[in-house]
Amino acid sequence: MTLYQLLAQFIRQHWRAYVAAAVMLFLVAAFTVLIPRKIGHIIDAMVEQNLAGEALVWELATVVMMGVAIYFLRVGWRLQLFAASYKLGAQLRLRLYQRLSLQGPAFFQQQRTGDLMALGTNDADAIELAAGEAALAGFDGLMTFVLVISMMTLGVDWRLALATLLPFPFMAWAFKRITHHVHDASKDSLERFSKLNDHVQETISGVRTLRVLGLEQRSAAQFAQLAEDAAAASLSSQRWEAAYEPAVGVTLTAAGALTLGVGAYLVWQNEMTIGNLTAFSMYLGQLIWPMFAAGWVLSLLERGKAAWGRLRPVLEADLVIQDLGQLKLDPAGELRFEDVSFSYPAQTNLALKKLSFTLTEGQTLGIVGPTGAGKSTVVRLLLRQFETAQGQLVWGDHHLHAYPLERLRNAINWVAQEPFLFSASIASNIALSNPQATREQIMHAADLAAIHDDILRFPEGYDTPVGERGVTLSGGQKQRVAIARALLTESPLLLLDDALSAVDTDTETRILRHLAELRAARPERSAIIVSHRLSAVAEADHIIVLREGALIEQGTHQQLLELDTWYASQWKYQQLEAALEAA
Repeated sequence: MTLYQLLAQFIRQHWRAYVAAAVMLFLVAAFTVLIPRKIGHIIDAMVEQNLAGEALVWELATVVMMGVAIYFLRVGWRLQLFAASYKLGAQLRLRLYQRLSLQGPAFFQQQRTGDLMALGTNDADAIELAAGEAALAGFDGLMTFVLVISMMTLGVDWRLALATLLPFPFMAWAFKRITHHVHDASKDSLERFSKLNDHVQETISGVRTLRVLGLEQRSAAQFAQLAEDAAAASLSSQRWEAAYEPAVGVTLTAAGALTLGVGAYLVWQNEMTIGNLTAFSMYLGQLIWPMFAAGWVLSLLERGKAAWGRLRPVLEADLVIQDLGQLKLDPAGELRFEDVSFSYPAQTNLALKKLSFTLTEGQTLGIVGPTGAGKSTVVRLLLRQFETAQGQLVWGDHHLHAYPLERLRNAINWVAQEPFLFSASIASNIALSNPQATREQIMHAADLAAIHDDILRFPEGYDTPVGERGVTLSGGQKQRVAIARALLTESPLLLLDDALSAVDTDTETRILRHLAELRAARPERSAIIVSHRLSAVAEADHIIVLREGALIEQGTHQQLLELDTWYASQWKYQQLEAALEAA
């Protein structure tokens, strides 16, 4: 879909507002072209001494009333047209947000956050201007141009009109050249603003890291260079847009000279009255707006085309994960991986190699292994953040693809190693999974996650703001808030993706004990615990050990210790490490 098709579709949807604005604009143009004609008649009547006294006052009052009508009509069409065009900006931002909400991690790995933010601000604004001010200026300018030229040609003198229009082909040629440069400059300006926006977003997100490494000056220098580039690109765009004005000025100056020369000759030959020449000169002055409007419209449209060229690919990008499930049932029952192989996009090495395991309903599965073994990949495939290359994932009697994404993800409570907290209170972050939860339920979930006592020590307790991304909390506190959030709902599957890595062993023990109590109270609830710390999975019903994406060991904690392989040696090492820390 091109920008013009987008605007045409939007105008059809809001045709009433555009028709009302068009009617008012037509009346404005009509009154505008009638005023010079009226003034010309008044001048001729005064020259002939046929107009004086009350009649003159009445004629002048008519001109004033036309001016007042033009004022109120201009206010009216602005209210109609801009109210409609703002809706396009809102619709584009909503479409962008909805599209981004449906995209998977693979999409965001190829996009920059700052660039996506710029699409929802500057680019959407440019398209909104194309639907509002460009439509307004285009219709108003065209209508005024047609009526003025008609009055100059049919109402005054066609010979003088033709002479006056001789310089206009030059202006058309200049506009064509300028428009091409405006498009390129506008595109460059938007892209450089995106780079600047992305740098600012990354810098603010990682400001503490920059301070620790002493990189403030380097980051400031990068920002200064990006800001300078963005300013230079914007200035280049403005310069080319400003080039419309000299083209209009030269054209109208030449037209004015021809009007005076040819018009004076016609008056000298008694083929035109002074009043008609005055009216014609006023009409020529009224052509200033249509000419400037033409440049303004072309500028806005080229900006809009450049912005739409950046925004459209994101809006129309294929979803990485297709939501084609039709099952009306909630996932439940046994969970199986059947010979699953998977590699991440743009990577040739397999992250999982023919992995098979079964999680019986109500049991707890532990997944351990060295770094890069594929543990988190298992979780991502369960959440359908990525699609499997080979093999099947089955929950109950159905493949995961058979479940709608909403049903599938509602059936899973996931706690990531690096949980995301919003800029809200602690209570609001915990209640995110269940907005209707009472304060007592929130406090109970926090107690299960061993964060309740920590929260009470904050100045405002559960109403304490956590700051952006939970910046006021420690890593362990953020993990426990996220665990509390997961425990506030009763989904059949709990996924802990190394979610206890930032807590001490005593706190870990308390949380695991609470989870065991929950499992006893709800024996149908399953859990998968991914962890580097083997103590977190010691009580699991079944444990699998991964290395380089392959299953190398499996069994209970006791069975794996008896094998005296990776699990057993890692257990001995971690126990020794814990003993040394305690000493």
